[in-house]
Amino acid sequence: MRINTNISSLTAQEAATNTNRSIAGSLEKLSTGLKINKASDDASGLAIADKLRTQVTSINQGISNGNSAVALLQITDKSMAEQSKILDTIKSKLIQANTDTTSTAGRTAIAKDVTKLLQQLNNIGEQTNYNGTTLLQKARTTLNASNEANLTAPRTAKGALSFQIGEGTQDLIKTKTINSNVAGLKLSALALKVRSGAKMSAGATAGTTGVFTRTMAQSGQKAIDKAITTLNGYRGDIGSTQNQVESAVRNLMTQATNIKNAESVIRDVDYAEESANFNKLNIISQAGSYAISQSNATQQNVLRLLQ
Repeated sequence: MRINTNISSLTAQEAATNTNRSIAGSLEKLSTGLKINKASDDASGLAIADKLRTQVTSINQGISNGNSAVALLQITDKSMAEQSKILDTIKSKLIQANTDTTSTAGRTAIAKDVTKLLQQLNNIGEQTNYNGTTLLQKARTTLNASNEANLTAPRTAKGALSFQIGEGTQDLIKTKTINSNVAGLKLSALALKVRSGAKMSAGATAGTTGVFTRTMAQSGQKAIDKAITTLNGYRGDIGSTQNQVESAVRNLMTQATNIKNAESVIRDVDYAEESANFNKLNIISQAGSYAISQSNATQQNVLRLLQ
C-alpha cells in the first residue's frame, strides 16, 4: 500500500471536479432554457439552430411586409370604391340631363353638380396615399386639384407596386398600373363640357353657345360607362393582389411556426430530463465528497498505525 500518495483520494477529487463541471453546465441549461448555450456545447447543432433562427427572422419580416401590403391595398380599394360611387352618381345625373323633361336651367345645374363631382374624383386621386406613397396616380401634382381650371390636367399613371412577401428578392407580388382620375379615366372631354355648361347664366337657352345639351349628356354617359369599366378593372386587380398577399402571409406563418419548432428541438432544453440529470449529478457529487473524506481518513489511520 502506497502511503505518501493517496491515489484513491486523488481519483475521487478528479471525479468530483468533473462532476462539479457537469453540475455547472446543467445549471446553465436549466437557467437559460437552452441546451446549446455556446459552440462547445454542440457546434453543428448551434450552426443549424442559428441558420433556422435567421430564416425565421427573414420570414417574419416578409409577414410584416405582407400585413402592410394588405393595409395599403385596402386603402386603395376603399378610395376607388368612393370614386366608383362618384361615377355612378354622375351617370345618374347625365341620364337626368338626357331627357326633355329637364330644362336648360336644369342641365346647367346638373353641369355644376357633375363638375364638382369630377373635382372630388381628382381630389381622391391626389390624396390617396400610404406612408407618403400615392396609390391612384404617380404623384401629387403641383396644381390645385379643387380648381376647375385644373380639372383636366394630365396626371401620370402610378406604376406597378411591388411587395416582397418572402425570404428572397424574387418573392415579389405586384399590382398593375393605376391612373384613377379625370384624365386617367378619359373623362376630360366630359369635364370640359360640364365646366363650360356650369358657367351659363340663368337666362341661357338651348341655342346659347356653351350650354350643356342632351347630346353632350349622351356622349358623357358613354365616357362614364368606359370609366366605370376601367375603374372596376383597377379594383379587380387590387382585390386579387390582396388575396394573393393574404395567402402568401398565411403560408409564411405556417413556415415560421414549423421552423421555430425545428429550432426548439435542437436548441431548447428538456426541463424534465435536465432536472433529473441535475439531481443525479448532485447525488454523485455528494457521494464523491464522502469518498474523498473516506480516502483521507483511511490514509490517516494507516499513518497512525505506523507511528
